[in-house]
Amino acid sequence: MKLLKIVPDNTNIDFVRLRGWAFGLTLALSLLAVGLTVYKGLNFGVDFVGGLMIEEKFASTPDQNKVRSVVDNLGVGEASLQQQGGPQTLIIRLPVQSGADEGATNAVVKKVETALGQAFPGATFSRYSTVSGKVSGELIRNGVLAVVLAVLGIGLFAILRFEWQFGVSTIVAIVHDLLMTIGFFALTQFEFDLNIIAAVLTIIGYSINDKIVIDDRIRENMRRYRKMEMREIINLSVNETLPRTVMTSVTILLALVAMLLLGGHVLRGFTAAMILGIVVGTYSSIYVSSSLLITLGLRAEPAPSDKPARGTIDNAERVAPRER
Repeated sequence: MKLLKIVPDNTNIDFVRLRGWAFGLTLALSLLAVGLTVYKGLNFGVDFVGGLMIEEKFASTPDQNKVRSVVDNLGVGEASLQQQGGPQTLIIRLPVQSGADEGATNAVVKKVETALGQAFPGATFSRYSTVSGKVSGELIRNGVLAVVLAVLGIGLFAILRFEWQFGVSTIVAIVHDLLMTIGFFALTQFEFDLNIIAAVLTIIGYSINDKIVIDDRIRENMRRYRKMEMREIINLSVNETLPRTVMTSVTILLALVAMLLLGGHVLRGFTAAMILGIVVGTYSSIYVSSSLLITLGLRAEPAPSDKPARGTIDNAERVAPRER
């Protein structure tokens, strides 16, 4: 039985040759992501801003001005509206109800549901959630702290496991992945809540797994081929791990696309973040993290004597990558 191979054997792509273009594209996309985040901001969910969120489904596309007017006339605070999963579904956000217990919150939800049902025949209530302002502030701090500690911990691990250049390149690549994810949410205005923080941490974990595999092969080849130029070592290492990288990414993407299409709008933001993270993480592992090692001055260790060490070859004696 013939095995499926997405990447052919003995692939020899000169990835390092494009590192200048890759660095320029990476910088441009990172600046664009920062600009979008500053200009448009993130659509924070109730988890982070606090308040009451009500999801309402309408029989047809509603007039948002009329919906806002109906809710505002109830005296429960100024409403903020957002389409969710389609033009017929609206997310209605209300400010934190001061001193409101669960019974009072249920009363507000019931009041909104009744008013919208009378103004828009066929409108149905889906769900609601509420978070106090104090809890939302703690969630913001804990979420940011979790991401920062994850990035710093991964960078420290790479420095201790390999060389300082590996740690720096890994941190740069992961920060790029995070900026792309945040910029995507600023552009699409998908709701940014605790589920997205979970997606971001998952993306970090996937990205570091991919990068560590490539870095480990680079270090291994640095010891085997001590007279080979660093450019060739990186190209050889990336090409050797390319089948694994592509196959892993494709299989994960198949599951994520199924979730995106069939998981409903509740999982749409999480799944979209994961898909983007897989694509961007694979790109940064190949073109950013690995090629950056040359810019940071990483060099292969010299042979202990003039006589080539066992397992080393000259540039002219390059052997085919070992069987994958």
